[in-house]
Amino acid sequence: MEDKVKNNLSKTKEFPKWPISGDREIELVTKVARSGNWWRMNGTMVTEFEQKFADYHDTKFCLGVTNGTQAIELVLAALDIQTGDEVIVPAFTFISTFTAPMYGNATPVPVDVDEDTFCMLPEAFEKAITPKTKAVIPVHMAGHMCDMEKISSIAKKHNIYVIEDAAHAHGASINGKKPGLYSDAATFSFQNGKIMTCGEGGAILTNTEELYQKIYLLHGVGRPINDKIYRHVVLGTNARMNEFQAAILLAQLERLEELNKKRQDNFNYLNMLLEQIEGIIPQKMSPSITVNTHYMYMFYYDKSYFGNISSEEFVSYINAEGIPASVCFPVLSNTKFFMENDFNGRCVNYKKENEVDLSNANKAGDNVIWLHHRTLEGDEVDLQDIVMAVKKIQNAFIHR
Repeated sequence: MEDKVKNNLSKTKEFPKWPISGDREIELVTKVARSGNWWRMNGTMVTEFEQKFADYHDTKFCLGVTNGTQAIELVLAALDIQTGDEVIVPAFTFISTFTAPMYGNATPVPVDVDEDTFCMLPEAFEKAITPKTKAVIPVHMAGHMCDMEKISSIAKKHNIYVIEDAAHAHGASINGKKPGLYSDAATFSFQNGKIMTCGEGGAILTNTEELYQKIYLLHGVGRPINDKIYRHVVLGTNARMNEFQAAILLAQLERLEELNKKRQDNFNYLNMLLEQIEGIIPQKMSPSITVNTHYMYMFYYDKSYFGNISSEEFVSYINAEGIPASVCFPVLSNTKFFMENDFNGRCVNYKKENEVDLSNANKAGDNVIWLHHRTLEGDEVDLQDIVMAVKKIQNAFIHR
C-alpha cells in the first residue's frame, strides 16, 4: 500500500524556496560588512529597520530584539509581571507563549480557542479572569488576527495588560488595524520559517513611550539609550538585534505586502480546490479580517476519510509526495514537562486539574495539519499538485 502511494510523485516541480533572498539582501548585508559597524550601538541598520517596521504597522515605537520568545519575556518583565501573577494564553499555540510568563515566575492560564480560526475565544478569556490575572496574550494564529476589539475591551474592563503574540502576523490587520493598535505591545518573530526572517530575530511594537523605554533598558543590559559610560540603571539582559539581522529584515520588509497578497489569493484558490475532497476542512477566515498573512495553511484532517491512517502517517505520505507539511501544535499543557510540573525550580503555581474546557484546542491539536507558507507562494500548478497528492493518498487508503 505504501508503494502505491509513493510511486510517481504528485509534485511536478519544486515549490518556491524559503527563505527568499535576492540582490537586495546581499546589497544591504555587504554594506554592513564593509562599514565595520556590526553592532546596533554604532550602526544605523537596526534603527532604520525599527522605524520602518513601526511605520508599516502604524505604531510609534519598535525595538528589534534577538528572537520572538525573548520579545514576549521582555514585555512581561517591563510590565512587572511576576511571582503569583496569572497570564491568560491560548491553549493552542507554540510553546513560547506558554513559557514566557514562567521565566518571571508567573503562571500561564490556558483557555480555549475558536474551532474555526484557532484564535483565542474572548468569552473563554473573560471566564478565566481571577484577581491574580495581570495580562493576556492572544496569538494571531497563522496570521489570522484574534477578535481584538472584544479582547481589548474585556481587558480594559478588568485592568489587564494585553500583549499580542504576532509571530505569524507581520502586516496582518483586522477591521483595518494592525498588531500593536489594540494592545500595550505586540511581539514578532523573525525565526527562519516566519514570513519575514533573518534566521533568528524578533521585534516589539508599542505606542507607549514609557513602556518602550523600560523594554529598551531591559534588552540592553540595563543601559539607557546612547549610554557611553556603562550606566546600568536596572537589572537587564542582552537581547539586542545586530546590524546584519536588521539589514536582511529591511530587504524582507520591502516584499512583505506583495507576498501577503499572493498568499491570500492562493489561499482562496486552494480552498476552492480542496472543497472537492471529503475529510479536509481548512482554517476559516472571519469577515472582519482585512489582511491575513497565512503563515501556515492549516486544515482539519479527518482520518475516517483516509482509511483511518493517523495524522502522522498522513503527513509522512504527503511529505513523500513532495509537499512540505507537518502535524500541528499539541495542547501545550499536555506536553511532558507541563504534565510533570517540571518547571526547573521556578515558582509557577500551575495545576492541570484547574484547567477549564479546552475542547476546541484539543480537537485542533489532535486533528490539524499545516502546510508551509511557501506552498502558497507559488502558482496554480503548485496548488493543484497539493490537491493531487491529497487525492492520491485518499484513493490509496480509503478501501484499506
